[in-house]
Amino acid sequence: MADLPHYPVMLSEMLKALFPKDGETYIDGTLGAGGYTKAILDCANCNVISIDRDKTAIKMAESWASNYKGRLKILNGCFGDITNMIDYKIDGLVLDLGVSSMQIDQAERGFSFRFDGPLDMRMGKGAKISAAEFVNTAEEKELANIIYKYGEERHSRKIAKAIIKARQTENITTTKQLADIIRDILPKNPKSKIDPATKTFQAIRIYINDELGEIERVLESSIDILKPDGRLVVVTFHSLEDRIVKQFFKEKSGNLPSPSRHLPVKNSAPQKPIFRLISKKAIEPSEKEISENTRSRSAKLRYGIRQYEIKQEGA
Repeated sequence: MADLPHYPVMLSEMLKALFPKDGETYIDGTLGAGGYTKAILDCANCNVISIDRDKTAIKMAESWASNYKGRLKILNGCFGDITNMIDYKIDGLVLDLGVSSMQIDQAERGFSFRFDGPLDMRMGKGAKISAAEFVNTAEEKELANIIYKYGEERHSRKIAKAIIKARQTENITTTKQLADIIRDILPKNPKSKIDPATKTFQAIRIYINDELGEIERVLESSIDILKPDGRLVVVTFHSLEDRIVKQFFKEKSGNLPSPSRHLPVKNSAPQKPIFRLISKKAIEPSEKEISENTRSRSAKLRYGIRQYEIKQEGA
């Protein structure tokens, strides 16, 4: 199984959390290679709306969508715009965040330094500029800030300075060029399995695709689009994603720490929890899955159950 290019991470845990039922409607906000969508459709006589900003994923899904006899609807767009695409309530929403293995494996997409290809990194709809345009035009301070903020790279200033110096000679247009610039100033630690370019590539990809903004928007939208008892299931792959999801569930389930007794209370009325959490802790992949699919090593699954209907003013 380790050699399969599109191994759906934490599949059984996702299905247990989403708990698909006959006759219900679910959204897979990250269609990708279709692993989650197919599993949901296969385990219940339900309907699934699958969304992806990547037209390659959409085209691939169209080849097998007919197997589900009208139970699958495919939409091209960003999941952060979900309320503009769906105007009715649904029973569950699942998100498998980050870049898909399918995108990484396509050298021409420029997501990975494992293959030499054009420095692009755009997932599809929503991304206005390519990674090459960004690294060749951004000021040194902006480069350093992006690499530090989204890559949590402590050598961000050093890397930004090296990029500026390199692009004065020639434009940086390939993944190999960028990776080599970083490797030249950050020699690989023999004790580490992580390539020196990893964090910078992650940072630029997240920035180009506004990945964290998309996550924040879809989480807020889930409040409006889920029916009471509807389930929101999110699988994250790094700390920046997980921090946003964890904080969202804390706030919306009423699990934030009580305010200090020494501070004035702005609103004495307690906020009614919007989501009920079965577990405050993230669910992690099994040791068996990690051994079969190393990509799952950093995965975390969090989910909540929608509690009540928001009443509109004047209703």
